[in-house]
Amino acid sequence: MPSTLRSPVGLGKAVCVLLGAVAVTDVLSIAAGVRSRVLLSDGLDDGFLAVDEDALTLADNMYGTAGALQGLALLATGIVFIVWLRRVRHNAEVFDPYCHTLRPGWAVGAWFVPLANLWLPYRVATGVWTASLPAGTLADRGAAPRGVLNAWWAGMVATQVLGRAAGGYYDRAEGGEEVVRGLDLVVASDALDIAAAVVAILFVRRLTAMQDLRARAGGFPAQETPLGARWGHVG
Repeated sequence: MPSTLRSPVGLGKAVCVLLGAVAVTDVLSIAAGVRSRVLLSDGLDDGFLAVDEDALTLADNMYGTAGALQGLALLATGIVFIVWLRRVRHNAEVFDPYCHTLRPGWAVGAWFVPLANLWLPYRVATGVWTASLPAGTLADRGAAPRGVLNAWWAGMVATQVLGRAAGGYYDRAEGGEEVVRGLDLVVASDALDIAAAVVAILFVRRLTAMQDLRARAGGFPAQETPLGARWGHVG
């Protein structure tokens, strides 16, 4: 069992900033998608397109740029989030090593198992959440509120499923009406992603604060206080 806690505060703040950046790129994507949608829908005439090519090219370029920014923001956020999750999983092993159904390495590996990544990371986070509860609530941890935890994971799964479905439909769209419907789906997916990012920020802030309070209160398992259990460093 690890004997030294490591502060997740700095990483938690970084994750929240990056999640905010993801939400901003989603807003840009929605704006670009709505512009493209308006141009296409206004240009539809009995299923045929009659759109100014220059305006449509500009809208497509804006949409592509917004999509590229989304991809970069999501990649950066995903990397830092996994590093943060690994940090809080390390601390949770110090707080209580008996709350976990998966070994610490799954804090990283769970995200890369096809299909199982729709559930395994939640199992990791559930163990971390339970182990990070205030020491005085450990006897009732089975009934401890998990609303933010559950909402985070529900939003994560929902935005992944809708995002893939919407992107696939849009990529396969051929006629003008199908393209318009595809844009509607992608805009809805981006809106859901904004909501998911907000809930994720709440989750990261809550869990980070729980671990910070737990460590400062010296709340470790009653049977054993880890040697040197303290914030090893802030970062």
